[in-house]
Amino acid sequence: MNNCLFDTLASGAWIHAGAGDVPEFGKALADCADACFHINQLPPSMADERRRHFRRLFGSVGETFVIHSPFRCDFGFNIHIGDNFIGNFNMSVLDEAPVTIGNNVFIGPNCCIATITHALLPSQRNEGIMSAHPVTIGHNVWIAANVTVLPGVTIGDGAVIGAGSVVTADIPAGYLAVGNPCRPVRPITASDTVIPIR
Repeated sequence: MNNCLFDTLASGAWIHAGAGDVPEFGKALADCADACFHINQLPPSMADERRRHFRRLFGSVGETFVIHSPFRCDFGFNIHIGDNFIGNFNMSVLDEAPVTIGNNVFIGPNCCIATITHALLPSQRNEGIMSAHPVTIGHNVWIAANVTVLPGVTIGDGAVIGAGSVVTADIPAGYLAVGNPCRPVRPITASDTVIPIR
């Protein structure tokens, strides 16, 4: 992909970036779709081979991670994941801008992280006019099932995002946040400690 175009797209500027307009853009999308298809055909028992493919696909990834199938992303090289990551099934990442995920992050099933947005006017949207904004997820974050994280959002360290939420704005560190739009509800404190049965 054209580095200048990528940098402009990731800066949040509105650009013509439809796959038909920019051959490198279309090729990068197609190559990534093929890579995701291949990974998704590998059985869970081939964990080492799956990890090797993810390491080739992503910009960077920690030592230990599990990503269940199906998984989809747009480019892969914009995804940077820390150590001890778990991504449950049907996770999708639209990584036209960087997506940075910290250590010890759990993402539940059916979650989407989107960095890309399209023009509101149909005439402009049909021309492929779009922009992208980075998403950052801190360390020790749990994102529950069916959550959508929208462009430009930062989720602070230790936050928990409740199931079904649509995260449209930054979430502070150490907070439970829920809803559509997602809003901080309360800090997570020592009173949330649970006693497991042994």
